[in-house]
Amino acid sequence: MKRIVKSIFLVIFCFQSLSAQLSNITDNLFGTKNDKSKQETADISSETQSYSDSLEIEMLKQQLQEMKLNELFYIEELEKTRLSYLSDSIRQHLHKTRIDSLRHTTHGVPLVIIGDTLFQFYASHGGISPHDRAIKAEEIIMEMGKTRSVRPDSIYLFPIENIAQIEIMYKDRLILSVTNDDALWMDMSLELLADSQKAAIVETLKILQKKNSWLQLLKRISLFILVLAVQYVLFRLTNRLYRKFKTIVIKNTHTKFKPIVIRDYELFNTKTQTKFVVFLGNILRWILILLQLLITVPILFSIFPQTKEFANILFGYILTPAKSIFFSIIEYIPNLFIIAIIWLSIRYLVKGLQYVAKEISSERLKITGFFADWAMPTFHILKFLLYAFMIAMVYNYLPGSDEGAFQGVSIFIGLIVSLGSTSVVANVMAGLVITYMRPFKVGDRIKLNDVVGNVLEKTPFVTRLKTPKNEVITIPNSLIMTSHTTNYSASARDFGLILHSNVSIGYDIGWKQAHELLIKAAKLTDGIIQDREPFVLDLKLDDYYNTYQINVYISDADMMPKILTALHSNIQDIFTAEGISLDLPMLVTQKKENN
Repeated sequence: MKRIVKSIFLVIFCFQSLSAQLSNITDNLFGTKNDKSKQETADISSETQSYSDSLEIEMLKQQLQEMKLNELFYIEELEKTRLSYLSDSIRQHLHKTRIDSLRHTTHGVPLVIIGDTLFQFYASHGGISPHDRAIKAEEIIMEMGKTRSVRPDSIYLFPIENIAQIEIMYKDRLILSVTNDDALWMDMSLELLADSQKAAIVETLKILQKKNSWLQLLKRISLFILVLAVQYVLFRLTNRLYRKFKTIVIKNTHTKFKPIVIRDYELFNTKTQTKFVVFLGNILRWILILLQLLITVPILFSIFPQTKEFANILFGYILTPAKSIFFSIIEYIPNLFIIAIIWLSIRYLVKGLQYVAKEISSERLKITGFFADWAMPTFHILKFLLYAFMIAMVYNYLPGSDEGAFQGVSIFIGLIVSLGSTSVVANVMAGLVITYMRPFKVGDRIKLNDVVGNVLEKTPFVTRLKTPKNEVITIPNSLIMTSHTTNYSASARDFGLILHSNVSIGYDIGWKQAHELLIKAAKLTDGIIQDREPFVLDLKLDDYYNTYQINVYISDADMMPKILTALHSNIQDIFTAEGISLDLPMLVTQKKENN
C-alpha cells in the first residue's frame, strides 16, 4: 500500500514539473516570435538571421512535440497507477466481505496448549492448512517450553513489508507467521494481531517453564510416592478386612447359619454355607483391589506431563466400556419389556395347558376320542412348541442378534445339532408314535422280542423294562417301532389273559378223566378268574401218550409265574392222589427193559 502511494506522488510530481517546463518553453517561444517580428520590422534585409530563427523555431516545435508526448505518457502511467490502486482496494474489499460472510459459519482450528486455547487459525499459509499450522505451532511451543534455557521475553516480531506478513521469532527460529488473511479473519490490524499472539505465546512459555521447573518435578515425584503409599495402605486394609470377615464368619458358623432343607433334603449345610460366604467375600476383595488399581494407575500416569496421554488412554479404557455398557442397558430396556411380556404370556399359557392336561390325566375332564394317557405327552409337546415359538419371537430382541458373529454361532450350533441328532430325532419321533399308538403304558407287563418285563419308564428317547429277575433293560424307541410287542397286562385287563400249560398223559388214562382232573387242578389254583371256566385242549396224539393243554383265565399279568407254578403243583397233587403217574409210557417201558 505504501509503495502504491509513493508511486502516485512521484507521478504527480513529474507531471507538475513537466507542465512547468512546458509553460516556460511556450513563453520563450512566443517571446522570441515577438522579438523576431520587431527585428523583421527593423531589419528585413537580414536573411541569415531569418534563417537562423526559422531553425530555432523548428527545434522548439520538436521539443514541444516531445514534451506533449511525455505528458501523455505520464498521464497514462498515472491513470494505470490509479486503476491498479483501485483494483487492489476493490479486491481487498471483496476478500474482506467474503471472510465476513464465512466468519459465522466457519470454525477455526484452535491452538491448544496444556488445555488452554491461545488463539485460532482460520487461513492457510504457504500451502499449509490451518490444522497443520496449529499442530506445528503447538509442537514448537511445547518444545520451547520444555527447554529451560529459552527466555520468553526475547521473542520478537519481524515484519515483512513486501508481502504484508509479520513473523514471530525467537533468535533465528520461526515460531509462527501472522498473515494479512489472519488479520482479516480476526477483524484486526496485522500489527495488533501479531502483538496479541506474541503476548499469548510468551505467557504460555512462562507457564510451561514453571511447570517444568525442578520444584515442580520434585512435587510430582512426591505426589507419585504419596499415591503409591496410599494404594499400599488400601491393599493392606482390604486384605485385613477380608481376614477379619473370614474369621467372624467361621466363628459364627453354628450360630448364624442354619441348614437349608427342602422336603427332608439338606440342600446346604452350615459348613457349605460358610465356605460359600467366605468365597463371596474373597471375590469382593479382588473386585475392590481391581477397582483400586484401575483408579490408581491412571492417576500415577497423569502426574507427569510426559505420561499424561497414557492416563487419558487408561481412563478411556475404563470409562468407554462402562459408558457403552450403561447406555446399551438404557437403550435395551424397551426390548427387555417386550421380552418380559412375551415370556409372561407364554408362561401363563403353559400353566393353563398344564392345568387342563392334569384334569384330563386324572379323568376329571373327559374329551371324546382323547385318552387320559395322552394328556401329559401332548402337554409336553405343546410346551416345547410354545417355548420354541417364544425363542423365535424373542430372538430379534436379543442383544447382538443382528450381528454376523451371533448369527454364525447360531448356524454352527444348529448344524452340529442337525448332524448329530439323526438317531435322536428318530427316537423322539418313535416315542411320539408309541405314545399315540398306546401299545403299552407304564406298569404293563410286556414282551418285546425275547424280553419280558414291566414298563418302568417311557421317555421321548428310550423305554425301560424291569424283568421278573429285577433286571432293568433300556430299549431305544426306534427299536420298539421295528419290533413286535406283546402286552400281557392289556389283555388281562380287557379280556382276561389265558395262561396255559401242556401235560402229556398215557393212553391208559381216558381223555375224559384227564380233562376232569386238569380242570379240577386249575380251579384249585389261586389267582385265576373264578367266573371264567378253565378249559382243556388236546394238542397232539403221539404213539404212547396224548398231550393236553390246560387253559385258565387270569386278571393280573404280573402274577403269571406264581399262578403257573401253583397250577403245576395242583396238577401233580391231583394226579398223584388218583394214583396216576405223569411219567411218559415210553420212558416207563424203557426203564423196565433196563431193569
